[in-house]
Amino acid sequence: MPEQIVGLWYNSCVFEQRKLAIDTDPMNTKILMKSVFEIKGKTMTATTSPCFFRMHNVIQDYAWGSKTSIESLFGVANPEGKPQAEIWMGAHPNGCSQIDVAGKATRLAEFIETDKAAIIGEATDKQFGELPYLFKVLAAEKALSIQVHPSKTQAEAGFAKEQQAGIPLSAGHRNYKDPNHKPELVFALTPYQAMNGFREFADIVTLFRALEIADLHELVIALEENQNEAGLRQFFEAMLSLQGEVKDIAVNGLLTYAEHHKGDELFALILDLADQYPGDIGLFSPLMLNVLTLQPGEAMFLDACTPHAYIKGTGLEIMANSDNVLRAGLTPKHMDIAELVASTRFVPMPADTLLLAPEQSEGGLHYPIPVPDFKFSVYHNQQEAVLNVASAEILLAIDAALTVNHSNGETLTVEKGESVFIPTYAGSYTATSTGRFARAYN
Repeated sequence: MPEQIVGLWYNSCVFEQRKLAIDTDPMNTKILMKSVFEIKGKTMTATTSPCFFRMHNVIQDYAWGSKTSIESLFGVANPEGKPQAEIWMGAHPNGCSQIDVAGKATRLAEFIETDKAAIIGEATDKQFGELPYLFKVLAAEKALSIQVHPSKTQAEAGFAKEQQAGIPLSAGHRNYKDPNHKPELVFALTPYQAMNGFREFADIVTLFRALEIADLHELVIALEENQNEAGLRQFFEAMLSLQGEVKDIAVNGLLTYAEHHKGDELFALILDLADQYPGDIGLFSPLMLNVLTLQPGEAMFLDACTPHAYIKGTGLEIMANSDNVLRAGLTPKHMDIAELVASTRFVPMPADTLLLAPEQSEGGLHYPIPVPDFKFSVYHNQQEAVLNVASAEILLAIDAALTVNHSNGETLTVEKGESVFIPTYAGSYTATSTGRFARAYN
């Protein structure tokens, strides 16, 4: 078969991986061309199309990323010694994975578009119209900014407002890049330090009272007398709004106190953050937010409207497809305090409620997630575990090779740190690994 005809066949919506034996007679070539165009758009199935696609993922080199962790955990070479902050697995336009389709590297987003109902599932296509999640490996050497992600309703309204105002999507002061929310789950691969949610009202008052910073006295008294959502909202907004000499005096007072109490892990953290973000008002955040360190294998959910920050460590992260970030400190980037406050829920989160308790069944640990955008499970030491497919899935081999097999005879093995995309039409498959593998789906 002429090369161009083979290419057309493989780039139709069938993607059959089989050898064809026909002669190159011009008449037969015309017949084949006609048949290819007739079948283009045909629904993919496990009998006509591959079910397993090895992924080639983008590594984001953000400045806060670790230069060693991903290489150490997964053997991903880093010859230039650049930060390896995140590995993105998914169809996000800012870092779309590629998959092998008939020997050709193809953007996952483009592949999905060839037959969305079959690839991501009819229900997902109807509800989201795209792969609704982004799966990552995140390796932080330095702290990320303190962030709040808006709710779905807030994102839709904010996006429409900024679109109507004609603010470019690339503008530094743009808050809403899309009309979606951005709930997240993080699963620790190493000790993983983070901040998540407000402390109890009384704890915040106690910590700020101990500083004895004169310029903050009235704010602290006001919070002490109004230990409720409204009081915390006013306190949080006032702290972030400090400017000029008052802000400098307050930050210097915090650092002086921290230096005298650096034997306390909380204030040692503040000193470490001060080296990374000198003079930043976000240095007060550990006194307002819960600080915790996830141990390997632990996970937590980060909901919309909840202030949080990743401080240090490597983990897996899965989130809804969104770039909406409202910053609250530890950043040189734009902070829209009014929009941030309007999008924040000022309710304390008890520290003993932060970790997710997984449900164990069918050989996996399944983490309860209160949104429809994604699900997350981790499996360990599985021998031909049968997994049923109801949506498009991404599997990541965490610490050992992973082999997947399909009843159509197809098989694929990926090494640790590698991932495989499995479309909905696969129906079911078996997975084998002597180590752990993570499963992202919805």
